[in-house]
Amino acid sequence: MLKYGILGLLNYGDMTGYEIREAFNSSLNYFWNAQTSQIYRELNELEKNGWIVKNNVVQVGKPNKNVCTITSSGKAEFLRWLLEDNIHCESRSPLLMKIFFMGELPKENTLDFFKKLNTSSTVNEKMLDSTDNSINFYKQYVPDEKCSIFWQMTADFGKRYNKMLAEWSQNCIDILNNEG
Repeated sequence: MLKYGILGLLNYGDMTGYEIREAFNSSLNYFWNAQTSQIYRELNELEKNGWIVKNNVVQVGKPNKNVCTITSSGKAEFLRWLLEDNIHCESRSPLLMKIFFMGELPKENTLDFFKKLNTSSTVNEKMLDSTDNSINFYKQYVPDEKCSIFWQMTADFGKRYNKMLAEWSQNCIDILNNEG
């Protein structure tokens, strides 16, 4: 999936690996985690597949940089992926697997777990509030500003998900506290 995130970003315009990482940090990172090493490894694979080309740009007083450009076959692969009729909401959840078996732990541990989950969800929800500014900033750099509508939809999902998770974890805390 990381490859499609990178192809999607490059579809908006040419970028260096660093710029891709920065774009990830301010957008996709809210729902798809990628380390810098993973991005660079994936860029090499994308180049091997002929889906991107790297152009070495010589700089004076700075190290040279590779600017990545999506190729026509890369764009075709990206669009093929977007058009896949494979709408699949992930049913695997390490979080829920862990919670399912938490009855094996002392109450203090489970309360601590849900309190941390509640705090984390609340913090994530607040962090997503800053995505509106990022969306407004980045939409000026894409050829078609309608893309930002879909960015907003994605950010809205993240906000709602974290709000639900915070409310749900608080409910779990209340259940455990009321348990005899």
